[in-house]
Amino acid sequence: MPLFETALPLLLAWGLFGYLLGSIPFGMIIARVMGLGNLRDIGSGNIGATNVLRTGSKPAAAMTLLLDGGKGAAAVLIARAFASEDAVQIAALAAMIGHCYPIWLRFAGGKGVATFLGILIALAWPVGVACCVVWLIAAALSRTSSMAALAAASASTFLMMFLGYGQAMVLGILLTLLIFWRHRANISRLRAGTEPKIGQKG
Repeated sequence: MPLFETALPLLLAWGLFGYLLGSIPFGMIIARVMGLGNLRDIGSGNIGATNVLRTGSKPAAAMTLLLDGGKGAAAVLIARAFASEDAVQIAALAAMIGHCYPIWLRFAGGKGVATFLGILIALAWPVGVACCVVWLIAAALSRTSSMAALAAASASTFLMMFLGYGQAMVLGILLTLLIFWRHRANISRLRAGTEPKIGQKG
Protein backbone atom coordinates (compact mmCIF):
# COMPACT_ATOMS: atom_id res chain seq x y z
CA MET A 1 0.00 0.00 0.00
CA PRO A 2 1.53 3.37 -1.01
CA LEU A 3 2.40 5.88 1.67
CA PHE A 4 0.58 8.68 -0.18
CA GLU A 5 -2.56 8.60 -2.33
CA THR A 6 -1.34 11.51 -4.46
CA ALA A 7 1.62 11.25 -6.84
CA LEU A 8 4.77 12.94 -5.58
CA PRO A 9 4.88 15.67 -8.29
CA LEU A 10 1.32 16.68 -7.42
CA LEU A 11 2.13 16.68 -3.71
CA LEU A 12 5.06 18.99 -4.42
CA ALA A 13 2.78 21.24 -6.48
CA TRP A 14 0.27 21.45 -3.64
CA GLY A 15 3.09 22.15 -1.24
CA LEU A 16 4.29 25.02 -3.44
CA PHE A 17 0.74 26.35 -3.69
CA GLY A 18 0.31 26.26 0.08
CA TYR A 19 3.69 27.88 0.67
CA LEU A 20 3.06 30.77 -1.72
CA LEU A 21 -0.40 31.37 -0.30
CA GLY A 22 0.87 31.25 3.27
CA SER A 23 3.76 33.56 2.52
CA ILE A 24 1.54 36.56 1.67
CA PRO A 25 2.49 39.08 4.43
CA PHE A 26 -0.94 40.57 5.07
CA GLY A 27 0.17 42.40 8.21
CA MET A 28 2.89 44.27 6.34
CA ILE A 29 0.55 45.06 3.46
CA ILE A 30 -2.28 46.32 5.69
CA ALA A 31 0.05 48.44 7.83
CA ARG A 32 1.52 50.07 4.75
CA VAL A 33 -1.81 50.66 3.02
CA MET A 34 -3.30 52.18 6.19
CA GLY A 35 -0.27 54.39 6.79
CA LEU A 36 0.71 52.72 10.06
CA GLY A 37 4.40 52.48 9.27
CA ASN A 38 6.81 49.60 8.85
CA LEU A 39 5.97 46.75 11.25
CA ARG A 40 9.66 45.89 11.46
CA ASP A 41 10.14 49.17 13.36
CA ILE A 42 7.18 48.65 15.71
CA GLY A 43 7.02 46.56 18.88
CA SER A 44 8.48 43.10 18.34
CA GLY A 45 8.97 43.71 14.62
CA ASN A 46 6.68 40.75 13.91
CA ILE A 47 4.23 40.80 10.99
CA GLY A 48 1.26 39.26 12.80
CA ALA A 49 -1.94 40.67 14.27
CA THR A 50 -0.54 41.05 17.79
CA ASN A 51 2.17 43.40 16.58
CA VAL A 52 -0.22 45.23 14.24
CA LEU A 53 -2.33 45.92 17.34
CA ARG A 54 0.67 47.76 18.81
CA THR A 55 0.22 50.41 16.11
CA GLY A 56 -2.97 51.37 17.94
CA SER A 57 -5.24 50.33 15.06
CA LYS A 58 -7.71 47.64 16.13
CA PRO A 59 -9.30 47.47 12.63
CA ALA A 60 -5.89 46.79 11.08
CA ALA A 61 -5.15 44.10 13.66
CA ALA A 62 -8.55 42.48 13.08
CA MET A 63 -8.04 42.50 9.31
CA THR A 64 -4.59 40.93 9.72
CA LEU A 65 -5.99 38.26 12.02
CA LEU A 66 -8.77 37.36 9.59
CA LEU A 67 -6.57 37.36 6.49
CA ASP A 68 -3.73 35.38 8.11
CA GLY A 69 -6.27 32.85 9.35
CA GLY A 70 -8.04 32.93 6.01
CA LYS A 71 -4.99 32.00 3.99
CA GLY A 72 -4.46 28.92 6.17
CA ALA A 73 -8.10 27.94 5.76
CA ALA A 74 -7.98 28.64 2.01
CA ALA A 75 -4.99 26.33 1.55
CA VAL A 76 -6.96 23.50 3.15
CA LEU A 77 -10.28 24.16 1.43
CA ILE A 78 -8.86 24.64 -2.07
CA ALA A 79 -6.71 21.51 -1.81
CA ARG A 80 -9.67 19.54 -0.43
CA ALA A 81 -11.80 20.61 -3.39
CA PHE A 82 -9.33 19.29 -5.96
CA ALA A 83 -7.11 16.68 -4.29
CA SER A 84 -6.88 13.87 -1.76
CA GLU A 85 -6.45 14.30 1.98
CA ASP A 86 -2.67 13.79 1.86
CA ALA A 87 -2.38 16.79 -0.47
CA VAL A 88 -4.65 18.77 1.86
CA GLN A 89 -2.32 18.19 4.77
CA ILE A 90 0.78 18.97 2.70
CA ALA A 91 -0.81 22.25 1.54
CA ALA A 92 -1.76 23.08 5.13
CA LEU A 93 1.74 22.46 6.50
CA ALA A 94 3.29 24.40 3.62
CA ALA A 95 0.98 27.36 4.24
CA MET A 96 2.11 27.46 7.86
CA ILE A 97 5.76 27.30 6.81
CA GLY A 98 5.11 30.01 4.23
CA HIS A 99 3.72 32.36 6.88
CA CYS A 100 6.62 31.71 9.26
CA TYR A 101 9.33 31.77 6.57
CA PRO A 102 8.09 33.83 3.57
CA ILE A 103 10.51 34.14 0.68
CA TRP A 104 9.38 37.74 0.11
CA LEU A 105 10.66 38.80 3.56
CA ARG A 106 13.94 36.87 3.45
CA PHE A 107 12.29 34.03 5.39
CA ALA A 108 11.61 36.24 8.43
CA GLY A 109 7.86 35.91 8.92
CA GLY A 110 5.31 35.68 11.70
CA LYS A 111 4.68 33.31 14.57
CA GLY A 112 1.89 31.51 12.69
CA VAL A 113 -0.87 31.53 15.30
CA ALA A 114 -3.71 32.93 13.17
CA THR A 115 -2.68 30.75 10.22
CA PHE A 116 -2.52 27.73 12.54
CA LEU A 117 -6.05 28.37 13.82
CA GLY A 118 -7.35 28.97 10.30
CA ILE A 119 -5.88 25.66 9.17
CA LEU A 120 -7.49 23.81 12.08
CA ILE A 121 -10.91 25.38 11.53
CA ALA A 122 -10.90 24.33 7.86
CA LEU A 123 -9.28 20.95 8.46
CA ALA A 124 -11.35 19.82 11.44
CA TRP A 125 -13.68 22.59 12.59
CA PRO A 126 -14.53 21.14 16.05
CA VAL A 127 -10.81 21.05 16.84
CA GLY A 128 -10.29 24.54 15.43
CA VAL A 129 -13.18 26.03 17.39
CA ALA A 130 -12.04 24.29 20.59
CA CYS A 131 -8.51 25.66 20.11
CA CYS A 132 -9.91 29.16 19.62
CA VAL A 133 -11.78 28.78 22.92
CA VAL A 134 -8.57 27.63 24.62
CA TRP A 135 -6.77 30.66 23.16
CA LEU A 136 -9.44 33.05 24.42
CA ILE A 137 -9.45 31.58 27.92
CA ALA A 138 -5.65 31.58 28.15
CA ALA A 139 -5.47 35.13 26.78
CA ALA A 140 -8.05 36.34 29.30
CA LEU A 141 -6.17 34.74 32.18
CA SER A 142 -2.60 35.60 31.18
CA ARG A 143 -3.11 38.76 29.09
CA THR A 144 -0.29 37.54 26.86
CA SER A 145 -0.77 36.44 23.26
CA SER A 146 2.17 34.04 23.36
CA MET A 147 0.87 32.13 26.39
CA ALA A 148 -2.52 31.81 24.70
CA ALA A 149 -0.87 30.55 21.50
CA LEU A 150 1.19 27.96 23.35
CA ALA A 151 -1.87 26.76 25.26
CA ALA A 152 -3.95 26.41 22.08
CA ALA A 153 -1.14 24.62 20.25
CA SER A 154 -0.56 22.26 23.18
CA ALA A 155 -4.26 21.39 23.27
CA SER A 156 -4.63 20.82 19.53
CA THR A 157 -3.18 17.32 19.25
CA PHE A 158 -5.10 16.06 22.29
CA LEU A 159 -8.29 17.57 20.86
CA MET A 160 -7.69 15.82 17.53
CA MET A 161 -7.39 12.50 19.32
CA PHE A 162 -10.37 13.14 21.63
CA LEU A 163 -12.67 14.45 18.87
CA GLY A 164 -11.89 11.67 16.39
CA TYR A 165 -9.47 13.33 13.94
CA GLY A 166 -6.56 10.95 14.47
CA GLN A 167 -5.72 10.97 10.74
CA ALA A 168 -4.49 14.56 11.16
CA MET A 169 -2.44 13.99 14.31
CA VAL A 170 0.95 13.96 12.57
CA LEU A 171 0.11 17.29 10.96
CA GLY A 172 -1.14 18.57 14.31
CA ILE A 173 2.10 17.60 16.03
CA LEU A 174 4.21 19.26 13.32
CA LEU A 175 2.17 22.48 13.51
CA THR A 176 2.43 22.48 17.30
CA LEU A 177 6.20 22.02 17.19
CA LEU A 178 6.46 24.88 14.70
CA ILE A 179 4.40 27.13 16.98
CA PHE A 180 6.70 26.34 19.92
CA TRP A 181 9.81 26.86 17.80
CA ARG A 182 8.60 30.26 16.57
CA HIS A 183 7.78 31.25 20.16
CA ARG A 184 11.09 30.22 21.70
CA ALA A 185 12.07 33.85 22.48
CA ASN A 186 8.60 34.43 23.95
CA ILE A 187 9.01 31.37 26.15
CA SER A 188 12.26 32.81 27.52
CA ARG A 189 10.53 36.14 28.25
CA LEU A 190 7.58 34.37 29.88
CA ARG A 191 9.99 32.59 32.20
CA ALA A 192 11.68 35.91 32.99
CA GLY A 193 8.36 37.72 33.49
CA THR A 194 9.16 40.29 30.78
CA GLU A 195 6.72 39.23 28.05
CA PRO A 196 4.59 42.22 26.85
CA LYS A 197 0.85 42.11 27.47
CA ILE A 198 -1.71 42.10 24.66
CA GLY A 199 -2.00 45.58 23.13
CA GLN A 200 1.06 46.90 24.97
CA LYS A 201 3.15 49.21 22.80
CA GLY A 202 6.89 49.13 22.50
